[in-house]
Amino acid sequence: MSDQQTEFEFGGMKFKGGKIFVLMTALSSLGAATWGVFEFYKDYTDMKAVISKIDTKQIDSQQKQMMIKLDEAIEYTRDIKSGLRDDILRIEQQSDRTEDLVRDTIGDVRTMIDDAELRFETKREQLRTSNNADLKALEDRLNKRVQRALDNPLAN
Repeated sequence: MSDQQTEFEFGGMKFKGGKIFVLMTALSSLGAATWGVFEFYKDYTDMKAVISKIDTKQIDSQQKQMMIKLDEAIEYTRDIKSGLRDDILRIEQQSDRTEDLVRDTIGDVRTMIDDAELRFETKREQLRTSNNADLKALEDRLNKRVQRALDNPLAN
């Protein structure tokens, strides 16, 4: 067997065997880290350019316009709410007046019915009394004729 190992020189230093793999791993890690830092720096500069182009005055202006529109919408909503509340109160008042009118009308109709019943009852009594009186008078006249006829059978 031979004791020959691959030898590699880097930066004035000689590396043999497994140390070459360690060196290669370290160099590739260093390269990857360098590439990562470069990509991060590139993204940072790109983002810095994008951020520098942002017009904050325009954003502020748009935000103020949106706040004005929001305030207008809130005021409009409040107006609608007040209008609805007023409409509901007016409807309740009309409903109360209608209920009162119906109650009064019911009371008036009941009074009229009671008065009519009283008048009809009075009329009925008057008719009964009048009919009884007429019947009594008719009966008295008939009895007188019958009695006259009986008293004097030859007079008729």
